[in-house]
Amino acid sequence: MGKVKIKKSDIWIDMTPMSDVMTLLLTFFMLTSTFIKNEPVRVNTPGTVIETKVPETDVLTITVSPVKGQDGKPTGEGQVFLGMSNADDLKTILQNMHPSVAKNAELAYAFSSEAQFGVSLKDLPAYLGKSQEQRSKILLGQDPSIKPGIPLDSIDGKMSEFQQWVLAAKTNLKVMEKNEQTGQMEPKETKKIALVIKADHDTPYKTIKLVMSELQDISQSHYYLSTQLDGNKVSSARNYINQNTGGGQ
Repeated sequence: MGKVKIKKSDIWIDMTPMSDVMTLLLTFFMLTSTFIKNEPVRVNTPGTVIETKVPETDVLTITVSPVKGQDGKPTGEGQVFLGMSNADDLKTILQNMHPSVAKNAELAYAFSSEAQFGVSLKDLPAYLGKSQEQRSKILLGQDPSIKPGIPLDSIDGKMSEFQQWVLAAKTNLKVMEKNEQTGQMEPKETKKIALVIKADHDTPYKTIKLVMSELQDISQSHYYLSTQLDGNKVSSARNYINQNTGGGQ
């Protein structure tokens, strides 16, 4: 009996539906993602066992970084920088803090595109007039033309510039809502801006204490301390709980 020959045929799979799905997913993630701005000043936050998450929106980040000398070692002093992710909120704060700069379209755009800012008010126009690369060098202390860091000292009994920036963010930002009658966006209520303190492990304690005292003086006693979850510390803490509480029950 002869062998039955099976006719071979090419298999064709229509990949068009899969391509459509991939395109839709890519478009979705591009439109819904929040792009993180590059932060010139980065700090090494200490480890912790606390798993409380810091809010992702409506946050004023207070970065406290150690001042380093020519040898690259901390000098025992600290500098304060501020940052917000919402460009519109930054423009509103700028109008309150420095109206003349806010009226300049180029300077206002430069300020709203910054991930961090940290110079005195008198140096702000000159700082924003420089290129983004030059501004980054100033914040990192690589350009001696402008001193980095927001002043923490009070002059003639008035609030420090740091306190003024914080209050401008806490009291001037509004939640906008569309008026059904006029169709215009109108302020509804004051935004609840969360304060987050990010400090380098090399930052001197006296600077951290000064920042906290400045916040306390303006009745801002609720804030987050940004840390990194330390796996080793978490494991040690859980072992301690298990040993001393019978498994944490």
